[in-house]
Amino acid sequence: MKVKAALLAQDLRDRLEEEILSGQRSPGSRLDESKLAQHFGVSRTPVREALRELAAADLIVLRPRQGAVVATVTVTQLLHMFEVMAELESFCARLAARRMTDEERRQLAAVHEDCRTFAEQGAVHAYYDANRRFHEVIYAGSHNTYLEDTTRGMRNRLSPYRRFQLNHPGRTMKSWTEHRSVVEAILNGDAEAAATAMSHHVTIQGDVFSDLISALPASYVHAMTA
Repeated sequence: MKVKAALLAQDLRDRLEEEILSGQRSPGSRLDESKLAQHFGVSRTPVREALRELAAADLIVLRPRQGAVVATVTVTQLLHMFEVMAELESFCARLAARRMTDEERRQLAAVHEDCRTFAEQGAVHAYYDANRRFHEVIYAGSHNTYLEDTTRGMRNRLSPYRRFQLNHPGRTMKSWTEHRSVVEAILNGDAEAAATAMSHHVTIQGDVFSDLISALPASYVHAMTA
């Protein structure tokens, strides 16, 4: 029975995480246990456990007497997270260039081609999904499970913001061009070039950062550090 309850809580966590990361539940919105239990047709116990796990992942905040609220970050925090993300992804790319198997290299080339197709079509949502697979292949190719899990966790935390970034005109094609530099370096086994190309791809600064902040709904970020 405990196993079933744990699986139910995990399923709820995954579904709520997807709703948060896809923007269906915007930052600052309240997650009421009773309403969630009614919505998903379950008791409040698995909902409570799912919320605890989401809080541990920094996707929501548990506030005394207010319950759970979808997390909102400051501009400063967002910039800091992107800086860390660039370093983590760069490290993954460096190790992938050294450690990827032939089969993993074929997978990377295949998903890179999928990204090209969607970028040329201007299919932002499809590109976003293919882009996630592209990065996942590189994480796995690092053959360092701790790094893979850490990088994925940070990427999930930034997913709503990266999705908005792709909505900027011409961004999907530019993203694919940046991917190409990463792929070429990895396939050539050039670890330093792969790390540099990935850092350039993930780092967000200057006008790009300003455009991202401008495109976000006002509820998504606070201008000042909390």
